[in-house]
Amino acid sequence: MQLKLILKDGTEVVGKSFGYFSQKKNVSADGEVVFNTGMVGYPEALTDPSYRGQILVLTYPLIGNYGVPSDQALRHVSQQLESEKIHLRGLVVSEYSSDYSHWRAKKSLEDFLIKHRIPAIQGVDTRALTQKLREHGVMLGKIIPVDAKFDRSMAFSDPNINNLVAEVSCRKKEILNPKDKRVATVALIDCGIKHNILRSFLNRGVRVIRLPWNYDVSKLREKYDGLFISNGPGNPKLAIQAAESVRHVMKESKPIFGICLGVQIMALAVGADTYKLKYGHRSCNQPCTDLKTGRCHITSQNHGYAVDAKTLPKGWSVWMKNENDGTVEGIRHKTKPWFAVQFHPEASPGPEDAAYLFDEFVELMAK
Repeated sequence: MQLKLILKDGTEVVGKSFGYFSQKKNVSADGEVVFNTGMVGYPEALTDPSYRGQILVLTYPLIGNYGVPSDQALRHVSQQLESEKIHLRGLVVSEYSSDYSHWRAKKSLEDFLIKHRIPAIQGVDTRALTQKLREHGVMLGKIIPVDAKFDRSMAFSDPNINNLVAEVSCRKKEILNPKDKRVATVALIDCGIKHNILRSFLNRGVRVIRLPWNYDVSKLREKYDGLFISNGPGNPKLAIQAAESVRHVMKESKPIFGICLGVQIMALAVGADTYKLKYGHRSCNQPCTDLKTGRCHITSQNHGYAVDAKTLPKGWSVWMKNENDGTVEGIRHKTKPWFAVQFHPEASPGPEDAAYLFDEFVELMAK
C-alpha cells in the first residue's frame, strides 16, 4: 500500500506504507513535520513525549535494522525506552529494514508501530525533504493513502496551539524510591519526562516525588531537597502552572535544575522570554560550549523553542551556547543554586558528555 505525505505548502511525497494504516477507515495522521539527523536512537525518539503531535522525518538512510527493545515498565517507568508508548503522529524514512538483529531486540520496528497504531512511510528521499524543511522551516503536514481525495482547503492540525504538556504529563503524584541508600529527595515536575531522567536520579540514590505539570508545589506535604523541571512538548508559554511552581521554590532558595522544556519554563518563571526556532534542534550531535570553562559538549537534543538571551533579568547569565547557531543551551543564576540546560544530559540516545550535571545537582541537594 502506498501513502503520501502532504505538506501545507502543497508538496506531496509518495512512499510505501510499513506501519499501521487502515485504508478501509480512510485514517489520516496530521501534525508538525520535523526532522532528526541522528544515526541511531529511533526507539528512544519514538517514545520521547517531546515528539507529541509531530510527524518525524529521519535523515539516516537505513532504519529498523536493530529492532526495538522490550517495552517492559516497572511502576510506570520504562526500563529501556523513554515512555510507555509512541507519542509522534507518523514516521517517514528512506529505507526500512524488516530484518533486524540486536541482543536487546524483542520486536521489529513495524510491529511496534502497528501496536501503537502509528503510520509510517518508506522509500522517501528524506534528505531532500529535510533540506526543504531547513529552508522553509517546520511545516504542518498530513499522511493519507495515495489515492485518497484531499481538498486543499482542508485545515491542517497545528499541535502547537494545544497544551501538549497536559496530554503527556503524569495524572497524579507518585513516589519512586531508589534501590540503594537514599541521598536526597527531588520534587520533579513531569512535563512529559523522558524515563532515562527518572532512571538517572534513581540510580544516584535520589527519591523522586513525581508531580503532574500543574501540581501546586506550595501544597506539597512531603519534604524535598530540590526541584527538577523535565523536558516536554509544545509551547512552554502554555505551561503556566509549572512556571508558578518554580517561582514558589525560588522563594525558598532550594536547588533547581531543568532540562529542555525545563530551561524554557525556568526562564519564563523569572520574566525572560522564549521563541519558536525555524526548524529546531533534533539530533545526537549538537555541539554546546560551557561559557565558564570553554569545554564543548556533544549533546543529544529535541526541541523547537529556545530562550531569548536578551530578555534574561539581572542576576542570570547564559551558561551554555549552541556552536552551530549561537542559541541559548543553558542558563544559570550567578549566586543561587539554579541552573538549566536545553540539551539532554541523560542522552538516550546520544553521548553522555554532560551526565555530570546530575551529579552536580544531587550534590547540591545533599548539602
